[in-house]
Amino acid sequence: MLSGLMSKLTGGGGETPTIEHEDFERAVKEGSCIIVDVREPHEYAAGHVPGARNLPLSQFDPSKLPQGNCVLICQAGGRSAKALAQAIRAGRKDVRHYAPGTGGWRARGGAVRT
Repeated sequence: MLSGLMSKLTGGGGETPTIEHEDFERAVKEGSCIIVDVREPHEYAAGHVPGARNLPLSQFDPSKLPQGNCVLICQAGGRSAKALAQAIRAGRKDVRHYAPGTGGWRARGGAVRT
């Protein structure tokens, strides 16, 4: 089961670099990925996925992403997709995004920290 999750996080099989909700939920619970929230600091402070780090898109630099399996998140998927594109152009292969965003996470009952 963990190898399947890691395959999804690392892009095994050539699929689109996203992570599905169930896999993201498991990764958050297990701490098996690095979550990077690309919303602005005031949005992040209002509530973010537990364990997420803040690296706002307005100042985004793919070289500042932590090494390892990163999952990018924003409010609704648009900004994290832009950050993902930048990371991919910079040569990162270990970065995905959670397309439903923090809004989708909350809507599915996911906890947030302030």
